[in-house]
Amino acid sequence: MSAASPWVLVDAALRGVLVALLLLLALVLRRDRPRLPSARAGAALALGLVVQVVGATPMFEALVPRLWQAPLVAVAVGNAVLFWVFVQALFDDDFKPRPMHAAAWMLVAVLAAFNCAAAADGSDMASVLRALQRAVPLVFAVLAAVAAASQWRGDLVEKRRRLRLFIVVAGIGYSLAMVGIRLASPHGRLSDASATADAVMLLLIAAVVAWQMLRLAGSELFPAAQTAAVLPAAPVVRSARVEPVAAPTSDPAEDRLAESLQRLMAVDRAYRSEDLNIASLAARLAVPEYRLRRLINQRLGHRNFNAFVNGFRLAEAMAALADPGQRDLPVLTIALTAGFQSIGPFNRAFKTATGATPTEFRKQKLAES
Repeated sequence: MSAASPWVLVDAALRGVLVALLLLLALVLRRDRPRLPSARAGAALALGLVVQVVGATPMFEALVPRLWQAPLVAVAVGNAVLFWVFVQALFDDDFKPRPMHAAAWMLVAVLAAFNCAAAADGSDMASVLRALQRAVPLVFAVLAAVAAASQWRGDLVEKRRRLRLFIVVAGIGYSLAMVGIRLASPHGRLSDASATADAVMLLLIAAVVAWQMLRLAGSELFPAAQTAAVLPAAPVVRSARVEPVAAPTSDPAEDRLAESLQRLMAVDRAYRSEDLNIASLAARLAVPEYRLRRLINQRLGHRNFNAFVNGFRLAEAMAALADPGQRDLPVLTIALTAGFQSIGPFNRAFKTATGATPTEFRKQKLAES
């Protein structure tokens, strides 16, 4: 029996380290945040990548019959869907998995498994299906980028923002690179060199993510079991009022900024602006974005800018709904006046904050008055 070549040994060593690191990440995520959607999605993606790393070994692809490879190929291609779900969950603390996510993964997995099992089929239909499979990573990379862009600016945790940006950029870059390599390879199979390059890219990404996760506190990376309560803009029911998180040290400049922010939101009611964002609010306060982001996160205890703004909007809406003088004012009018763009997001945010619908809340408060 001939000895294995140094290239094969190096490739095997890299894959062994990568598999161990991915399994460690999955274990840590499931242990520390077992019920959190982002941790579950991250753990599922890590396990899916383990299957991908094993299945993409050149010797495995060369020696194992295609039919037996089909389940591993299905999981590997399905990782594109898991990455999209993971990005959504990582950037949106309120994300909840839906049946469409499972359906998308199942559809992609079935497509990949069928293509793998029927690889020798040279029909036009088989060519179309293989083209669809090659498009899967590109489509879900674009969807992941869109999901990240829509949520990234509202994230107030600076260290988490940087890690999330790296995960998205590296993940999309890796997906595009591997699509290009597969397209340039005969029959879509990786050469020894490209397979090792694949393992090296994944290992570098996983190592950076693991290192950053070890450096970040759990509360910086993932939301706590209970997120920060809203800071009301007007006197409302006692349960809705919460004081800002006390700063460990007093900084006069930060104190002045906090006072200006409170005045702008509570007195000038800047939250009523539909297009309010962290950049426009920082411009109105004449401070850099990072200072305002740090103040709202570290001083007031909020992790997401939209949640911070919606706190003021909900406070105004609750005050209006509890006011006997406004009993005839439609709920939609109250929601739009407070700054919500439509009734749907208002109802969802209100139910999450109070446990009741706006109509139920109004009836309860008017009955008590």
